[in-house]
Amino acid sequence: MPYERTPATGPMLAVSGDLLVIAPRTAPARRASTNPYRRLLATPGARAFTAGNLLARLPMGMFSVSAVIMIAGSRGSYALAGAVTATGLAATAVVAPWTARLVDRYGQARVAVPATAIAALGSLALLLCVHYGAPSWTLFASYAATATTPNTGGMSRARWAHLHRGDPAALHTANSFEQAADELCFMLGPALAALLCAALFPEAGTLVGAVLLMTGVLIFAAQRATEPPVAPRTHASTPLRTPGMPALLAAFLATGAVFGAMEVVTIAHAGGAILALQAAGSCVAGLLYGSLRPAADIRRRLLICLAGMTTLMSLPLLAAASTDSLLALAGALLLAGAATAPTMVTGMTLVQRLTPESQLNEGMTLAVTALLGGIAAGSATGGWMVEHTGQVTGYVVPVCAAALALTVATIGVRVPRGR
Repeated sequence: MPYERTPATGPMLAVSGDLLVIAPRTAPARRASTNPYRRLLATPGARAFTAGNLLARLPMGMFSVSAVIMIAGSRGSYALAGAVTATGLAATAVVAPWTARLVDRYGQARVAVPATAIAALGSLALLLCVHYGAPSWTLFASYAATATTPNTGGMSRARWAHLHRGDPAALHTANSFEQAADELCFMLGPALAALLCAALFPEAGTLVGAVLLMTGVLIFAAQRATEPPVAPRTHASTPLRTPGMPALLAAFLATGAVFGAMEVVTIAHAGGAILALQAAGSCVAGLLYGSLRPAADIRRRLLICLAGMTTLMSLPLLAAASTDSLLALAGALLLAGAATAPTMVTGMTLVQRLTPESQLNEGMTLAVTALLGGIAAGSATGGWMVEHTGQVTGYVVPVCAAALALTVATIGVRVPRGR
């Protein structure tokens, strides 16, 4: 960037005729700040809605862990706990796109607050049903009610897209920031939930998560100055009919399978704590990726990211197959995680390009839903492979899922001219 001139602070000598005079010296130029994240958060109102959104997003990594600890501790059945959380995930896959469609149609504040209130009441109902020994079916019904939780990450991305429309570089930085925030919340959320449940009481994780979610959404929704206006609804159909979107969602589905399989296989092979390294690698990579100037051809960028993810996901397989060293596996997971955030950032940016403005929240929620469906499928496949073929062989699943995502994107993802 160009240098800025600033007032002088020291004198200089100058000759004027026969006189030697003291004149002010032009100060050394100072380079303007080039930190893209500092510029991003300097956007009026950005810090306030970001703070509320992060507070609301942290519980997303808390609820499932808290529910498993709470239900398994009370009922003595991990099978019941897993079935309840799986039911909640399935309900979210069905309900979330409808919630997002309402957000697009009526605005973030009008829909997000009541939807979050219903979800928070569902969490509290689950807590009370577990605590007072209610029938098992009430656990399923209570946890299913949490499916109305709005996609807070998607709403935040929609605000950035509104604030920085016409500025691809700023939007690239914003999407990178949001992906790093996702990784951070899903890295800290489970640890916080486990700590609360162990240090206080089994229901503490769910209770604190519900309070954080409601508080964060209220703060976020109160920032009306940055809320995107409701766009005229010119598209009556779903974003699924946008050219290129089905293939992109299929790539998200396969990418989710990468995450789900890697999680289950790694827990079986080395325990859950080491998974934090993968999230840490993704968080750092996301921030670094956001500081770079993005290439103009976003489809090509996505294919490069998916190719990189396919390559790096083979590192845990090689580490597990060639050595018993946890240190080697930890390094492999850290490097494998470095491909995650750039892939997600580029994929979400492409979703924003393909989705009509009046359906932006719905489009991004469909991407998240596809991702969650892939996580569930990858978890099941990875678990089956570990049980029937061994822990090391299980690492083949995320590699194959990444290769599938690359293949689908190569064949089916197209960016229409003008987008």
